[in-house]
Amino acid sequence: MDYEYTRKNYFKEAGKEELKAMFDYAEGYKEFLFTSKTERGASATAKKLCEERGYKPYMFGDKVKAGDKLYFVNRDKNIFIIRIGTNDIAKHGFKIMAAHVDSPRLDLKPNPLYEESGVAYFKTHYYGGIKKYQWPTIALALEGVVVLRGGKRVHVNVGDDEKDPVFYITDLLPHLSQEQNELKLGKAISGESLNAIVGALPEGSEDKDAVKAAVLKLLHDKYGMTEIDFQTSELCFVPAGKPRDVGFDRAFISAYGHDDKVCAYPEMTALFEGNGKDTVMAIFADKEETGSDGVTGMQSRVILDLMDCISRSLGADPVIVRYNSKCISADVCAAYDPEYSSVFEKRNVSYISCGASVTKYHGARGKASTNDASAEMVGYVRDALEDEGVVYQTGELGRIDIGGGGTVAKFIANLGIDTLDMGVPVLSMHAPYEVISKADLYSMHRAMLAFVNKQ
Repeated sequence: MDYEYTRKNYFKEAGKEELKAMFDYAEGYKEFLFTSKTERGASATAKKLCEERGYKPYMFGDKVKAGDKLYFVNRDKNIFIIRIGTNDIAKHGFKIMAAHVDSPRLDLKPNPLYEESGVAYFKTHYYGGIKKYQWPTIALALEGVVVLRGGKRVHVNVGDDEKDPVFYITDLLPHLSQEQNELKLGKAISGESLNAIVGALPEGSEDKDAVKAAVLKLLHDKYGMTEIDFQTSELCFVPAGKPRDVGFDRAFISAYGHDDKVCAYPEMTALFEGNGKDTVMAIFADKEETGSDGVTGMQSRVILDLMDCISRSLGADPVIVRYNSKCISADVCAAYDPEYSSVFEKRNVSYISCGASVTKYHGARGKASTNDASAEMVGYVRDALEDEGVVYQTGELGRIDIGGGGTVAKFIANLGIDTLDMGVPVLSMHAPYEVISKADLYSMHRAMLAFVNKQ
């Protein structure tokens, strides 16, 4: 018997058939990711995939029964996918998998359009934790929805099609950046300077803001909008382009939004493929990057209301159901990066290609503001993974006093539901283009499947 714990590189452990399965699975993920850059996109894509598999929309108060396959879309920005099991829900509770589908980005301000020196720009307000210096000089796409007078909604997506124009935030040339170079990294680019070029052709030679006028005319011709309609819109800049394989061997994937769609997709596919007897719920949550507040965040009552209504429909006490439920908070973790080794504690960090990472707690310093999963919950998940031969690892965010972070786990645990974090290790987390391993992606799918099917 081997008494020592050692991480295993999943690529090394996998045979030819499993390697092929990893790479095939990654292709479906890349397709999902490209259409899911925003939470609206992810919810719409998930809804489409649900309907293709016979899932039906659920409304509060609907009667449910064993075998029902349901989905509930909350304000087009988060979705709950539910399969009603045959096990007694009062005794077994829900099996919940919760990932978030919002990612750091640049939102447009309510009055974004202005002209300066013959160029039209959109002003932005960044969303979530970003390094501001990473966003200038990359190709950007504009995505979102505009609500016109009277409630008509217009969807905008410019920059992802190869025939589309893209948008661009400038940076200072090195020949004139001596003063900028003296600034600290976090101060060299300010939030107010993240303004994207959107046009330069004037409309009429006598108009003071002729370029701005021309942009407004283009927007009106294409979308029927006027300047005030920006105030009733949700538009944002995201990195343009499709996910791309990384390396000669294509083992990694570079893309925008791995955090946290790289966990959302596996929980969804595990629910679709699972054959367990418990009632299962997969959640695509919104607003995690800004604290999970609001009607589509995990601090809202929506999850509670859904669980209560379904429990009552099945003749169970919602309090007892919640007490007997279990949740995987499916969120990414920081992968060890040898180029920045000083911020990691090597014995307790997650390594790329070593499988999905079980994270007992997050938080900062003395485990502040976190769910700290019980030994029993960790043991339950461990048994599920090891019974199915899943290659996985354990880890934590980084060195204790370096920084910190969190997930939706604490909000679900606050409802009285045993919750444990598990996710895919990510390099360059929160950058416009992050990197993950296909091995870890597939491990996450297998881990979620093991959790769903465990009896």
